[in-house]
Amino acid sequence: MNKGLIALAFGGLAIGMTEFTMMGILPDIANDQHISITKAAHFIALYAFGVVVGAPLLTLFTGKIAPKKVLLFLMILFVLFNALFAFAPEYNSLAATRFLSGLPHGAFFGVGSVVAAHLAQKGKEAQAIALMFTGMTIANLAGVPLGTYIGHHFTWRITYALIAALGVVTIICIYFWLPNINNTTTGNLQQQLLYFKKPKAWLIVAIISIGTGGLFAWISYIAPMVTNVAKIQANNVPYIMILIGLGMFFGNILGGKLADSFSPTKAAIGSFLVMALTLIIVHFTAHIEVLTYVMAFFTGLVAFTIGSPLQMMLITSAKGSENIAAAAGQASFNIGNTLGAYFGGIPITLGFAYNSPVLVGVSMALVGALLAVLYLKKYIHN
Repeated sequence: MNKGLIALAFGGLAIGMTEFTMMGILPDIANDQHISITKAAHFIALYAFGVVVGAPLLTLFTGKIAPKKVLLFLMILFVLFNALFAFAPEYNSLAATRFLSGLPHGAFFGVGSVVAAHLAQKGKEAQAIALMFTGMTIANLAGVPLGTYIGHHFTWRITYALIAALGVVTIICIYFWLPNINNTTTGNLQQQLLYFKKPKAWLIVAIISIGTGGLFAWISYIAPMVTNVAKIQANNVPYIMILIGLGMFFGNILGGKLADSFSPTKAAIGSFLVMALTLIIVHFTAHIEVLTYVMAFFTGLVAFTIGSPLQMMLITSAKGSENIAAAAGQASFNIGNTLGAYFGGIPITLGFAYNSPVLVGVSMALVGALLAVLYLKKYIHN
């Protein structure tokens, strides 16, 4: 196996832990800071906002630098900001450092996606990108449950200190294992930005921003949903996170194969539709403890088939501007994160049950599917 792809996967593992562990320890942070669950969920939105801001800016201003150096720089930022978050004493400083810790996320996956595609055998580019994202799925399979366990039984601050340490490991792996690769960016900053003058670029951004909100409307409130609706003990939440991570692991691999076997756009449409159906089942079975465990696995699987197809849609639509397009995709994923967490929280604040955000997710996934169909008809068949 290509060691360069393994190095990128380590980055995915670290970033996946810093993003998704927050969902599992949300009640612990709320208790520690004496705030409500919905206010603690602001840390999810702030991280996502950091990704949205950092992805295009950091990618644009490092566009002429060799990809390996860019990835090393981004992981140094990752270590610094996550370490600061782990030791921030009160809500305002936590909010600021949580925002900052999101800045390198999108640029890392954006540049990393292009590097992974470059390292891949021809015709297996999506699978190479999926291998990089395997790190994120392993984070959900092992890292997030471990971090959730530590947060429940010790303190969530230890969890984020460990995440910063994992960033150091990633820096070492990238330095020694990732080969030097020529920059694929062909234009200057202004020329790269011309990509966003194309209507299809904004259509893909809308597909990702709205469609992936289905995942985040569900997973943002997974801990309170399983403890309040299914009446699962808080100590068992890490097992739920393990099942979600296991599903994401297999779903990520499946998504890469589907995108290479059919087409990225068709694979995306299918993923969104199955996601909507799966979330409907989650809503109506959320009170059944056994099915809560089963659906945790299947929902994680379905949700993560979408990543590689969407990244390939962006890269293939932006010749010469691949880095900025791929980074924009990561920003869009986190707009989906923000929208899913925000809109998913509205029915809870109105007094509805903790499984009500799932219905918000169904609507967002269906809109994503419809927009992807529009993209297919307008830009693929013509």
